[in-house]
Amino acid sequence: MLYTIPHYYNRFQCMAGSCPDTCCAGWEIAIDPKSLKKYRKAHGPLGNRLHNSIRWERGVFRQYGRRCAFLNEEGLCDLQAEGGEGMLCQTCRLYPRHVEEFEGVREISLSLSCIRAAQTILGCREPVRFLRRERESPEETFEDFDYFLYTKLTDSRDLALAILQNRTMDINVRMLMALSLAHDVQRRIRAGRLFEVDALLTRYGKAGAAARFQRQTAAMAFGPARRFAAVEKALAVLSSMEVLNPAWEKERERLCRALCGGGPADYQKHWEEFQQWMGVHPELDWSVWAEQLMVYFLFTYYCGAVYDGRAYTRMKFAVYGTRVIQELAFGRWLCQGKNLSFADFADAAHCFSREVEHSDDNKNLLMDRLEDPRDYGMEAFAGSVLSENA
Repeated sequence: MLYTIPHYYNRFQCMAGSCPDTCCAGWEIAIDPKSLKKYRKAHGPLGNRLHNSIRWERGVFRQYGRRCAFLNEEGLCDLQAEGGEGMLCQTCRLYPRHVEEFEGVREISLSLSCIRAAQTILGCREPVRFLRRERESPEETFEDFDYFLYTKLTDSRDLALAILQNRTMDINVRMLMALSLAHDVQRRIRAGRLFEVDALLTRYGKAGAAARFQRQTAAMAFGPARRFAAVEKALAVLSSMEVLNPAWEKERERLCRALCGGGPADYQKHWEEFQQWMGVHPELDWSVWAEQLMVYFLFTYYCGAVYDGRAYTRMKFAVYGTRVIQELAFGRWLCQGKNLSFADFADAAHCFSREVEHSDDNKNLLMDRLEDPRDYGMEAFAGSVLSENA
């Protein structure tokens, strides 16, 4: 089995009881079959508590006040304290580690939904490297796994990562070039012409390709009114999602009012002020944060297209997530007296991820919305992203 991790993976250290947003609250914690079997056989006081704290028909821990039944007042897990780490289910043992499974491959990342993981991901100043190692491990059989499609996805992802990490280019152009690449890969997938992908990658990887792409997209920028409309529409998608944390609903509404309540002219004026403010705070590297977000989303989700064929939509998911997190951070700057810290940006990213990535309903809703070519086509993305430099 080939395992792949980002190079910052082992920098993560759990904050335990000092975490400001415990992972044991807000989400239903699914219990794997092996752990359920063990919990059914447990005896004594802990066994009695387990039997009363699990919704057996659904295979999840009960919640009280949207908190796991085993989460104590100190923010620690009673199940681990009383039974040891071996009593934790697979979900609790792994989190915030996220595993994507392919035939003969496991890709493991940190989840942005954990505040400490978000700080680790966004605090990485250097381009992310991916470490690969072969290990003896039981392999699952994937029925009808399309290995040829998978190789084209990994090859195009490798090139997209190289584009995103080319710091000689403006970060917005890098994002759009990666999106354009996925768009062109998607056309080959739909047409059943995967054999053309290699030539496509050669074209995108040629010297001078980035400069040509930048010239071609320069005229696509939206004016302030259209960009405001695009931002308003993107934020509205969040309002239509299932709410996992009640505090998020109020925070989302507060930020959306700050960003959009004054209309296009007000938004543009504040955005220009924000750009100037960021210019005198070089320690807050907006472009590095955007790069690390794009790399995170791309590594985590793009190759999942081997199962649903939606490579372009998954790249749009990365661009949408990055841009909306940027807007949420901009909103925080407005709400905090025009001030923003690294911790604020990491928290905006963690809040977005917590609500979107940890609800299948929310992820599916977003993926479906992103397939609308009118609101989320290549030109619409290009216009709304590029116009921030207009």
